[in-house]
Amino acid sequence: MAVLTGPLMSLDASGTIGKAVTYSKWKGRHYARTRVIPNNPKSDMQTGVRAMMSYLSKHWAGLSAGNKLTWHTLAEARQITHFNAFVSECLTRWQVNQAPTEAYPAAEASVPLTVTTQTLTGAAGYATIEVTPSGATAIAGIIIYRSLAAITAPNWTQVIAVIEPDGANKVTYTDTPLEAGTYHYRTGIFNTDGILGTIKSDGTAAVT
Repeated sequence: MAVLTGPLMSLDASGTIGKAVTYSKWKGRHYARTRVIPNNPKSDMQTGVRAMMSYLSKHWAGLSAGNKLTWHTLAEARQITHFNAFVSECLTRWQVNQAPTEAYPAAEASVPLTVTTQTLTGAAGYATIEVTPSGATAIAGIIIYRSLAAITAPNWTQVIAVIEPDGANKVTYTDTPLEAGTYHYRTGIFNTDGILGTIKSDGTAAVT
């Protein structure tokens, strides 16, 4: 990436020229880079990361001041913000099939929770997944896995959504849009301190 002063003999420049060079601005600095064409932006790995990123971005806002402060040492060591330290560490855990944690380091001391009921219903162009957790305390999030084949070994690349819990109440997620076919789902619950409970058995929903 090249940093520019007065790009293209102007005060400002943005966009792509000749399908080769893209000009833009980041934190007030102009730069130029080779034009990049996204490669399969909806791959399983990208979907799995985006699902967790979306969850982490929303979940951070609800953390207690005390939990946010636990990220100070890691943030200082990496010279990043507390939020970025939280996201970075949780994504690292995620990509080795560990649950995120609200405080650093992950205590992993709570009682693992499971999914009591998992109800799958197919419809025209979508499926609904209803999840009831086995307990009301220490729940941080609910994971939705999906595949066109039976999910025998669930992992983060099969995750389509990570959603906030609602106490001990049933949580409903709508998976849309979907082409007609039979979809396999599994669901799991993770605790505030990084514990991932037993993942519910494989189930199917027929979408028309």
